Amino acid sequence: MNKLFGLAFLMIGMLLAVGAGANFRYYAADRSASFQVVSDDNELIDLTALQPYVTYDAGKLYVDISQYNPNYNQSRGWGTGMSPNTTYVFEEMFEVSNELWENNQTDYPICVKIKTDHDNVLIFAGNYTNTIAGPDDNIEFTVEHGNPIPIGMIFDNTNATLNMDQFQMSFEAHAGACVPQE
Repeated sequence: MNKLFGLAFLMIGMLLAVGAGANFRYYAADRSASFQVVSDDNELIDLTALQPYVTYDAGKLYVDISQYNPNYNQSRGWGTGMSPNTTYVFEEMFEVSNELWENNQTDYPICVKIKTDHDNVLIFAGNYTNTIAGPDDNIEFTVEHGNPIPIGMIFDNTNATLNMDQFQMSFEAHAGACVPQE
């Protein structure tokens, strides 16, 4: 009889263990990812700051139009930021170059996509009067080896509140020319 009770408790214990595992149906995790531009012999793109408003530090590209920018120079008459209810167009803030193919292999382009996450920040490739892509918050363009593409930015401060706005840009690149979107 003791063996029967022991076997019954063993069975109940196994059912509880299996039952507890069977009730595990859903697991949600909030994870974020961050990416840095790193030095690598096989990198697809190279980002180079062209304006003093753009800095490249510790593998990250920063756009800072304020007196907190490390390149800020008040003696040159720089202001302390942007005015409200104005629109600013900055050409050639930084450039994107194709560093994937070396040794005169110039027939391998790359497709670059850049997105911003702010409604009042637009980007464009080329110059403002002759754009290759944009202005938009999501642009795509082809970069040939040895032919860097300058990226400009438009800041629309219409009805903006006075504060320090922050935004993020994401970059994506793959080998081959961009396929036109229909």
